[in-house]
Amino acid sequence: MRTALSGQRVWVVGASSGIGAQLADELVRRGASVAVSGRRASELEAVSGGRMRSVPVDVTDADAVAEAADAVRDGLGGLDMVIHSAGYWKQFDAASWDREVFARHVEVNLLGLNNVLASVVPGFVEQGRGHVVGIASVAGYRGLAGSEAYGATKAAQLNLLEAMRASLPPHGVRVTTVAPGFVRTEMTSVNEFPMPFLIDADEAGRTIADGLERGDDTIVFPKRMAVAMAVARLVPGRLWTTLTSRGGRA
Repeated sequence: MRTALSGQRVWVVGASSGIGAQLADELVRRGASVAVSGRRASELEAVSGGRMRSVPVDVTDADAVAEAADAVRDGLGGLDMVIHSAGYWKQFDAASWDREVFARHVEVNLLGLNNVLASVVPGFVEQGRGHVVGIASVAGYRGLAGSEAYGATKAAQLNLLEAMRASLPPHGVRVTTVAPGFVRTEMTSVNEFPMPFLIDADEAGRTIADGLERGDDTIVFPKRMAVAMAVARLVPGRLWTTLTSRGGRA
C-alpha cells in the first residue's frame, strides 16, 4: 500500500549517523526516494548502501549547502521534503564561559539550519508545495544547567519552526517540528548524567516517520518525555530554577 511517504523525494541533512541515518533508512523502507548529506563521506556511503543519493556537505558552509541542494534536486528529479537533522552538542559550563563552544552550537544548530532553509524554501514556494521538517529537541523547552549553549539553539529552532508553520502554508509549504528526548547516538554517548526515557535511534526514526505519515505538525517523543516536558513548561520560573539548580542538588 502506498503511504504518504511513498514516492516522496526527501533530502535528509545530518544523516551520517544517529537519528538522521536511521530516519533515512526508514524513509527508504517506506518507499521514499532519499538523498543524505553530512560531513563524513564514508559514513554517508555506509548509510546509503547504494539505496540513497549521497551528497557530503558541511551545513556551516552556505555556498556548499546551496550546491548540495542543487545536486540533490538533480539527483532526485526534484524535491518534496527536507529534513534537517544536523546538530552539535557539548556540555557547557556557564561559570567558565567558552565563547568558541557557544559559537559552534550557533554555527551548526542555528546558522546551519538557516543555510539549509535558504537553499530549499524559495524553491518550495516557487513550485507551490514542499515540506520542511526540523529536528530540534525537548531541551529547547526549558533552561537546564549544562545545556546553556545547546538549549538556546534548540529553543531558537522551536520558535523559528513554529513561526514558519504560521507563515508558509499560504505558499503551499508545510512545516513540522520534531522534538526528541534522549536518543542513544554518538552525540549522547559522551553524557555522564542520567538520561531518562532513553530510546534507540531506530525507534526514533520509526516514530518520526509515523508522525510524518499521520501529518503531525509537531512530533515529540518518547511519550513519557513529552508528558514530562509538558508539565515542566507549567512550572513557575523561580521554582524551576530551584529544582534544576546545580547548587541545589544533593
